[in-house]
Amino acid sequence: MNTLDHQFIPPDNFPEFGIGVIGAGFIVRDCHLVAYQQAGFRTVAITSRSRARAEEVAAARGVPRVWETTEELLDDPEVQIVDIGVPPQFQAELIRTIARHSRAGRAGGIRGILAQKPLAMNLADARDIVDHCAEAGITLAVNQNMRHDQSVRACKDLLRRGLLGEPVLGTIDMRAIPHWMPWSRDLHSLSTFIMSIHHLDCFRYWFGDPVRVMASTRPDPRTTFPHSDGINLYILEFATGCRASSWDDVWSGPVREGTAGDIGIRWRVEGTAGMARGTIGWPSYPEHTPSTLDYTCQQNGAEWIAPRWPEAWFPEAFRGTMGELLLAVRSGTEPPISGRDNLKTLALVEAVFSAARDHRVVELAETNVS
Repeated sequence: MNTLDHQFIPPDNFPEFGIGVIGAGFIVRDCHLVAYQQAGFRTVAITSRSRARAEEVAAARGVPRVWETTEELLDDPEVQIVDIGVPPQFQAELIRTIARHSRAGRAGGIRGILAQKPLAMNLADARDIVDHCAEAGITLAVNQNMRHDQSVRACKDLLRRGLLGEPVLGTIDMRAIPHWMPWSRDLHSLSTFIMSIHHLDCFRYWFGDPVRVMASTRPDPRTTFPHSDGINLYILEFATGCRASSWDDVWSGPVREGTAGDIGIRWRVEGTAGMARGTIGWPSYPEHTPSTLDYTCQQNGAEWIAPRWPEAWFPEAFRGTMGELLLAVRSGTEPPISGRDNLKTLALVEAVFSAARDHRVVELAETNVS
């Protein structure tokens, strides 16, 4: 059995591209910039709403320049790629600003943007910014980094090779307690757009696009600010007959209120010729906990194969999302995580949110993604 493709391996000469970062929060400091250093990517500048915070992160991660404003960063002649790390409600207008600036600014300026997920808080805004980037000649990618978790990517390799046969059923069982950032209390959706989007995109990555969804949600008892979608349960139906389901349990029992805990994320994919199962190490962060994969297939007989790798989702997976964007910019192609492809992920997120809110089956054809 050949080694599974579990991690993006960057070429040696990506320092040709200079990366400018907008934002200086946790995900930039401890995931993006750490992963880029590991991969040999060249981060040349950073800006943030807080100059002091940007300077602190720049000093910690070896970023040579701190700019006061986004416009100054975009005018930096070494910046060809913009890495965005801002809350989702501010991202759409920021991307429009970058696109307008690129059309009016220096020749050969911004060539690529890595946006955070969700790309926008509604499909109409997402379509608009995808079009803005296309008109400006900017390659837009979305940081759907769960695709680059090693167990998720290795499972995709098993599916791609046909070792599991035709997919029959995929499940994710999440029992974890996210740290909701202060900006999340201002959103119309909590868990669906911020947490479940990972798993919904993962199902698209593994199985393609579903045709309909069913969903149910309830508030999380621990989260004190008003919200409608906390604990999410949903089922996806695919035209092939495959089904996928996830239990996104952000409560996970009264663990912080005095009981014993059972925290973790487990997934399983069953096919006509094999099965794969895995764990996701993210809930143990900041402890560096690699995700795991076990699989069995008819080709290898009645045994479980358990490859293990030292990398983890945080931060190593973030090499993959930026790396895919850099490769696409170099080759003039669309990255697998392109903004236009991500419209289908966002449409699926909206469909799940609507299905739970309205207590109905939602057909993905209703979203009219184009």
